[in-house]
Amino acid sequence: MELHITFPTRKDLAEQLYRQLYDAIDSGLLAAGTQLPPTRLLATQLGVSRKTVADAYSRLTYDNLLSGRVGSGTFVNARPITQPEVQPASPLASAAVLALWRDMPMPLSHAAAQGRARYEFIGGASLKTHFPFDQWRRCTLYALRQFNRSRALHGDPQGLPELREAVARHIGFARGVRASVDSVLITNGAQQALDLIARVLIEPGCKVAMEDPGYPFARQLFAAQRADVVDVPVDEEGLCVELIPEGTRLIYVTPSHQFPLGMPMSLARRQALLARAAELGAIIIEDDYDSEFRYEGPPTDSLQSLDPYGLVAYIGTFSKTLLPELRLGYAVLPAAILQAVKVAKQLTDWHTPTLSQWALAKFISEGELLKHVRRCFEVYSARRERILQRLAGDLAPWLAAVPATAGYHLTALSQSDADLGVLIKVARQAEVGLYPITPFYSRQTPVPGLLLGFGAIDLLDIDPALDRVRDIFQQLAPR
Repeated sequence: MELHITFPTRKDLAEQLYRQLYDAIDSGLLAAGTQLPPTRLLATQLGVSRKTVADAYSRLTYDNLLSGRVGSGTFVNARPITQPEVQPASPLASAAVLALWRDMPMPLSHAAAQGRARYEFIGGASLKTHFPFDQWRRCTLYALRQFNRSRALHGDPQGLPELREAVARHIGFARGVRASVDSVLITNGAQQALDLIARVLIEPGCKVAMEDPGYPFARQLFAAQRADVVDVPVDEEGLCVELIPEGTRLIYVTPSHQFPLGMPMSLARRQALLARAAELGAIIIEDDYDSEFRYEGPPTDSLQSLDPYGLVAYIGTFSKTLLPELRLGYAVLPAAILQAVKVAKQLTDWHTPTLSQWALAKFISEGELLKHVRRCFEVYSARRERILQRLAGDLAPWLAAVPATAGYHLTALSQSDADLGVLIKVARQAEVGLYPITPFYSRQTPVPGLLLGFGAIDLLDIDPALDRVRDIFQQLAPR
């Protein structure tokens, strides 16, 4: 780079050069990492002696503003960020609500903080090795062509009609959902669908019922909307419907693959839930987050397909079947709340990015999504079967699997007095990532157990990982 510096006088040139370089660095004009010209070159450009430049560089180096690297040159150092002095003021009027958001726990964020282990049993994650990048790239190029032909305007808040039609066909075939292009809303992941429905239904103090244990991000979202979240226990048939209290306005369930335990809701319990919602005038959110992967028994249709009252809002995501980074989800909304949720979507972010919508619409319509699901099913099925064999075999003294027919995680409940907290800590030292189910409980007494995700671990890695878990169990609670 070149520095264009002029001097009004010839007096103390080194001091003047030092001061101007200092000010340039201090103001950010010379950013951290910028390479300064060699002393000989800068001296020639400014018409001063090389010693003048060398003296200025030396002072700046002494001030820790510059550093020399042998064979590379002289570079500007990173400077500590100084915060401007804040004048004392009265406490913020919004201090209470800020504290609510600031102190909200994030139980599903622990993996990023700890880092991935060599053998990962984290739930809700998959390996990118199975993602069909070539097919997605072709669909993205198609999306770019469509994008280039369109006018530079905002899209429909409800979503691209081509994608809504493709989603309606797909979930109708895969999950028995009764959906039309007019009832589907495209969202930035299932979490936004949850947020939008909560925005239009929840007022401070109103009752929202959800499973306990259950999905913590749903619970925290409802609590952040100032709802009175009622934690309803679950049993082997799912949500205990008779414990849903009077006055409940919204009910959140995961009937196909209860999160985190994994058992499906029985047909009798589903029918009872629909009847109870009709009595209360409550909307049911059916979160069908990963049930496209089904391994046992006849296909079970969605709760929404049984709904004669128009009270079930069915939400799904492509984060599990494709990639979480795509941030693509959807909601099939009953007529009673459709328009309100569309308005909330437009006020929130106007619409989901159109480019990714075009790509996904092409991906689904050409059958690539179904092909991908079938490929992943074979992979996940083999991993699941191997974990179940180990749980029924040499790990049986310590862990027992909860019966589950779908998804790509299993829950194993503790069968001994082994301290699972110690197990998880020692296992991570042995490069095995294990995760407890206790953070998913709210008011019910936690049952000790592990959530064993098999989306992010290769089949050949399962036995070495579970061998290490077995050996740790042997030390903590010998047979």
